[in-house]
Amino acid sequence: MSDVTAAQVQSALAAVADPADAVHLQRFFKTGPGEYGEGDVFIGVRVPATRAVAKRFAELPLGQIAELLDSEVHEHRLAGLVILNARFAKAAKASDTAAQQEMVWWYLDAVRRGRVNNWDLVDASAEHIVGPWLLDRPRDLLFELAAGESVWERRVAVLSTFAFIKAGDPSTTLALCEELSGDRTDLIQKAVGWMLREVGKRVDRSVLLAFLDTHAAALGRTALSYATEHLDPAVRASYRAMRKPPE
Repeated sequence: MSDVTAAQVQSALAAVADPADAVHLQRFFKTGPGEYGEGDVFIGVRVPATRAVAKRFAELPLGQIAELLDSEVHEHRLAGLVILNARFAKAAKASDTAAQQEMVWWYLDAVRRGRVNNWDLVDASAEHIVGPWLLDRPRDLLFELAAGESVWERRVAVLSTFAFIKAGDPSTTLALCEELSGDRTDLIQKAVGWMLREVGKRVDRSVLLAFLDTHAAALGRTALSYATEHLDPAVRASYRAMRKPPE
């Protein structure tokens, strides 16, 4: 099925699109003027249906995936990323380092060009591509992304560490969360708080508590809320009381 094309994927998505869902999704993903997803276009395909279509086109060539990512339609880009995830996992299973590296840098180029440009696109891809690639490699790249002006690059940096957390290594997550503790961008606040929460749930709660003992005062309200939401109410309240009042 290597001769499949992006146009075929787009046609398959159009066949399951619902205009009423498109209206809802454009509101949900904040596509209005001045919002983080301003100008994004939806055709009304829910995520499970998008994933089902992507599964049918798992052998889509990289060049055709590029066409999906260059589409103005959000669901086209999501389908392209889901297919890329599968391609990367297949290359990893085959220990094809060259193919993995090509896909990582190709993905990062798409991020930097603004093609991975909403939170769901980042969350559906970063931990499956960048995270596994860096699991046993130096992670300087993530700190470069975390220092970037683009909210999507910064979110990719944080969400990539989910792969490390699942492998029992919270070190890079904690370092990035410390570096981004002063970032008050809502989508970064949520990413930081979410990953901290996962450290406490999946690795060791004492590691999370030690981080909060030192850094709770510097975290934004949203990040701290996400990070502590699974803790006992009294413990949550004690950390929230440590926050510095807004200037």
